[in-house]
Amino acid sequence: MDPLFSTTIAEFENEEQAASYDRWLRAKVQKSLEDPRPSISNEVVMAEMKALMAERRIKHEAREA
Repeated sequence: MDPLFSTTIAEFENEEQAASYDRWLRAKVQKSLEDPRPSISNEVVMAEMKALMAERRIKHEAREA
């Protein structure tokens, strides 16, 4: 395999580490696919994160005042 075109080899010290990570990742993805809970839309997640960041910003600014 040409190391110039392989991002996996570049990220790991050896092929066994890459294979181990691949197994771990595939298991995580499979578990997620099998999760029966309903999905959360990106819009909902982003709205919750914006609200959380605004809350934190307000608290931070209050401490500085």
